[in-house]
Amino acid sequence: MMERANEASGVASMSRQDEPCDAAPGEHNWLRAIAANELPEGHRRTVVVGGHTIVLFNSQSRLFAVDNRCPHMGFPLDRGTVQDCILTCHWHHARFDLESGGTFDQWADDVRVFPVRVEDGALLVDVADRGDRRRHFLRRLGDGLERDIRLVIAKSVIALLDQGGDSSEVMRAGLEFGVRNRRDGWGAGLTILTCMANLAPWLDADDRPRAMYHGLAAVAEDSDGHPPRFTIRPLPGGAADLATLKRWFRRFVEVRDSEGAERCITTAVRSGAQTPALADLMFSAATDHRYLTTGHVLDFTNKAFEALDHGADDLAEPVLASLARSYARGERMEESNEWRNPIDLIAICERAFESIPAALEAGRRMPSSAWSGREELATVILGEDPQAIADAILSALGAGGSLAELAGTVAYAAALRIARFHISNEFGDWDTAHHSFTFANAVHQAIQRAPSAELLRGAFDAAMSIYLNRFLNVPAARIPTVNGAARPDSRELLESLPALLDRQQQVDSAGALVAGYLASGGDGAAMIAVLGRALLREDRDFHTIQDFEAAVRLHSYLGATPAGTHALVATARYLAAHSPTVRAQGQTWNIATRLHRGDRLFEG
Repeated sequence: MMERANEASGVASMSRQDEPCDAAPGEHNWLRAIAANELPEGHRRTVVVGGHTIVLFNSQSRLFAVDNRCPHMGFPLDRGTVQDCILTCHWHHARFDLESGGTFDQWADDVRVFPVRVEDGALLVDVADRGDRRRHFLRRLGDGLERDIRLVIAKSVIALLDQGGDSSEVMRAGLEFGVRNRRDGWGAGLTILTCMANLAPWLDADDRPRAMYHGLAAVAEDSDGHPPRFTIRPLPGGAADLATLKRWFRRFVEVRDSEGAERCITTAVRSGAQTPALADLMFSAATDHRYLTTGHVLDFTNKAFEALDHGADDLAEPVLASLARSYARGERMEESNEWRNPIDLIAICERAFESIPAALEAGRRMPSSAWSGREELATVILGEDPQAIADAILSALGAGGSLAELAGTVAYAAALRIARFHISNEFGDWDTAHHSFTFANAVHQAIQRAPSAELLRGAFDAAMSIYLNRFLNVPAARIPTVNGAARPDSRELLESLPALLDRQQQVDSAGALVAGYLASGGDGAAMIAVLGRALLREDRDFHTIQDFEAAVRLHSYLGATPAGTHALVATARYLAAHSPTVRAQGQTWNIATRLHRGDRLFEG
């Protein structure tokens, strides 16, 4: 709106609100900037008013007051050009409407504008704080997700999480966006986001916002260019009981009917089924076929439930429904040659599954905590006889091993494949070992959520996958040990890890460093935090992030034991194999951080 506070001045003045902020009526802080006659038509003046550096413009007989700091990367806007009341920054050519501050370039953000008026020959600027910053940055986070603009995402995350902001709110924004804007449903982006949310408690406080940035940027990248998905509504009235829905769901997955499967999921959620029952419904179908899509189907399902744990239970319907397509379209290992020849692993598994009920019953008769054969079982799983592997798992079950203990042992064996991975292998073979490990971890986490004989089939799948990967340990890399008489200084080791990972292919050295640190009494949590920081400074790699999160979960389960050490040795070796990257995404984060604290980037 235009105001003529002083007609004698001959200059039209305006009162405007800072877009996108919403000021409460009557909240003003009018301060004198300059004499009105010091700003003739077509000129500009830069002033400091109330602690704000503001550039004043007189354009087309109208007065404007704009924050002098370009919201994109901080360049002084008083060096820009004004044409037809559009201000163009001279660094990256971002354009702004002088009236509202709104940008025409979404990567730049809106610039703050200040109400101005002329009174008694003085030009006054209202510098009162206005609006809801949280709401603004949530909206900007949405803009960054929609347009896959990493810098906008980074700046929004930093602002939202500044001084202990609520990370669950940021997590929720990414989760909602990801499941609704990718027709193929749950994918790598949402998995990375959930991994980062899971890792946050293990990271240093300063690194947690960066972890969420990586997760959200991964969601944006994974959704970019994809059509949205529209969740199928539940059955009218939700008449079917849960047992029937579970039976139907498995049948629809069997015949690759993704729409029928999805409607069973949405109906189960809408009917009020609790998380354990929903997990049982889905995990049963995820293990009806062997090692679906190299384990991704069960892994993604487990991550979807973990995502809901981060204060998002009410999103269960769209989140779980987003998995249906992957179930129906999954690659079934029954149809693969390597699972059938030269040894029919499918037949071995199916015979073992028939024996699970009897083994479970025998195990129930055993004393509590009767089983302690982790190392022995892991050795068999790493061996060359698939029938012996299946028999050993059944034997452990009958000896009183719990479902979680057996699944955890399989995950441990999978981690040992990575810990013993020899660098003479093809580089791409890291992924082969990785898939077995992250799948085994998913089975372990899932079975703690919803234990069942059906889900235990996943542990057999993981064990057979580990068997198929035995060539990765020929020759086997030696797991490092430390001579008790010459233990290194743990602090020096911890501090030297980042520099070690600045050099390529320091695989064995990284493993030895972690082993030496823990053997010298170093704190496992401190090592996880340092490894986490090293992970976050690299450009995102889906498998490296998955591997690290799985190793942290396994180490947490195994504790300060030799087996727990092996879990961290394995992930350190995997990270070293994939470091350093170009670190372009880290540069984006550093720019956003410097902008947030007010650095003048244009000065170097």
